[in-house]
Amino acid sequence: MNNRFFGVLMAAVMAVPVLAQNGAQSGANSAYSQYGLGILADQSQSFARGMGGTGLGLRDGTLVNTLNPASYSAVDSLTMLFDAGVSGQFTNFKEQNTSLNSRSANLNYVVGLFRMRRHLGVSFGLMPFSDIGYSYTTSSYLNNSLGSISETFSGSGGIHQLFVGAGWNPFKALSLGVNVAYLWGNYNRSATSTAVPTVNSLSKVYKASINSYQVTLGMQWQQAIDKKNSMTLGATVGLGHKLGADPTCDIINLNTSTLVSDTTTTTIKNGLELPMSYGVGASWNHDKKLTLAADYTLQKWGSIDYPSYNETTGVYGLKSGLLKDRTRMSIGADYVIDPQHPTSYLKHVHFRAGASYTSPYYTINGHDGPKDISLTAGLSLPLVSKWNIAAGMRPVLNISAQWIRTSAKDLITENSFRINLGLTFNERWFAKWRID
Repeated sequence: MNNRFFGVLMAAVMAVPVLAQNGAQSGANSAYSQYGLGILADQSQSFARGMGGTGLGLRDGTLVNTLNPASYSAVDSLTMLFDAGVSGQFTNFKEQNTSLNSRSANLNYVVGLFRMRRHLGVSFGLMPFSDIGYSYTTSSYLNNSLGSISETFSGSGGIHQLFVGAGWNPFKALSLGVNVAYLWGNYNRSATSTAVPTVNSLSKVYKASINSYQVTLGMQWQQAIDKKNSMTLGATVGLGHKLGADPTCDIINLNTSTLVSDTTTTTIKNGLELPMSYGVGASWNHDKKLTLAADYTLQKWGSIDYPSYNETTGVYGLKSGLLKDRTRMSIGADYVIDPQHPTSYLKHVHFRAGASYTSPYYTINGHDGPKDISLTAGLSLPLVSKWNIAAGMRPVLNISAQWIRTSAKDLITENSFRINLGLTFNERWFAKWRID
């Protein structure tokens, strides 16, 4: 058992640079990642993505559900769960009569879960928090005397999180939990304007380095309705706070003929912040075969001032109204024909479907940013062998197909098709073997 546990920890450590590298690229194909802290990453695991990203009210001891840390206390006392997820994505971008396509692939998360003691489950893992990555150029003709001007926008970076969490079941129906994450990362954004026939180039470079934390509290209440039906209610609260980061803005005026530049740097002390967030969810289970779930989350980004450069006054400082409250609503379903059947493989397969709607958390030129609409369908396939079919401790492959439409009036429309893959290992590590 010690060797296996050491192997899991080594796998998680080795995944840090891979996930950090991929984190900067999973949003790299979207110009919308230039706003706020970037594109906020999906925090759910592959099984939940097949259900539209629901999870606040889901409680299953055979799955790692980081959306609500109170769910950790459901893990079986003899098992160790280890889950890793990857995704591949094809995206079409369309603006007026222009259309482009892109492809990307990423490692999404690496998480684990085990029971430390009776009524106490512990989870750990690595996941992205936000992604930044884009590069594009625009040009416009002014007049005969001023000529044309081109502007190049680029950015990279993102925030990652390494977390540990615990779920405690003090009473039969009630569970409480907490996730504590270490957040780290940076962003580097630039906007460069070059006019022809003039020889001056003006660049604005925005940078920040983040090293902070995040705390999320969770609660679940599970109640049996009758012999075949049960309901679980869940709620989470994410604590908002300053990130301790000092974003900077460099204004660089470069003479492209002489290569002489003049740079002005402005720093905003402690200028980045996380909002308070709230979530509620519920799930209903019938005969351990059909599960229906629904979630609602609210992130109070609208109460946060965000760094901005004022083109009129030339001042870089905090400004209100650039961010807005973000809401997400999701529904999902999971159906398995007969999870207790001793021989039929098909009757152990889970069929999943879901949908979600997410409002933007930033504005663009005074108007709302893009909203997201998502539809998903997926399967959970047990990887059965003669060694695990009797014990029921089967690795599981979770597969889901996801369509996401990101759109706003008179802006770029993104249509993405994503395949999510998650492999969950469920092993009996803590059993005491007896030799007759």
